[in-house]
Amino acid sequence: MSNMFYFKINLNKFGEMRLQAEKEKKTFLTALICLVLGIAIMIAAWVYVSGMGKERVRTREKYLAETRKELDNYQTSADYLSSDDLDRLADTFTNRIFWAKKMIALGQEIDDKLAVRKFTFANGILTLNGITEVDVNVKELDQIQAFIDRLKSNPEINNDFPQIKSGQITRQIVKETAILEFVIECYSREATGERSLQP
Repeated sequence: MSNMFYFKINLNKFGEMRLQAEKEKKTFLTALICLVLGIAIMIAAWVYVSGMGKERVRTREKYLAETRKELDNYQTSADYLSSDDLDRLADTFTNRIFWAKKMIALGQEIDDKLAVRKFTFANGILTLNGITEVDVNVKELDQIQAFIDRLKSNPEINNDFPQIKSGQITRQIVKETAILEFVIECYSREATGERSLQP
């Protein structure tokens, strides 16, 4: 048996190198296209955000200009005040209600036999919604009327609310306790058409 030597020659080596080069070129082109697209998207986003910011600034500037125009319309000359300006000024001082003082005065007139659970002020009418417990030894209607009389005699309240009267009264059972729900309406000078006694 004779020893045989042989060599293996890869004649395809150049083809493999060419395929590898083309693959690297494709990868490079793909990365380059992705980079360009990413930069384009970032620029478009920046232009959009910048445009939104500019639009917001324009809107604020327009609002500021309108507000300044309204302020200029409200300002009056120091040399001239119209009769309407004087009437508005007089109404501001004569028809105002000092609510803090009213609430203190109202609290002073409420006794332990009744409670005011809600009050509202609309169209010049102060409405008090209250409750009192039903007691066989007490005339609740007299108790409510006594509260109204105390409100009428309190100068802090009757100065702005000259007309005070009782409204709807209903009897209810709440948690096995009989109560009377009552409404008291206090009419301001604006609602009654009277002028205030305040200086």
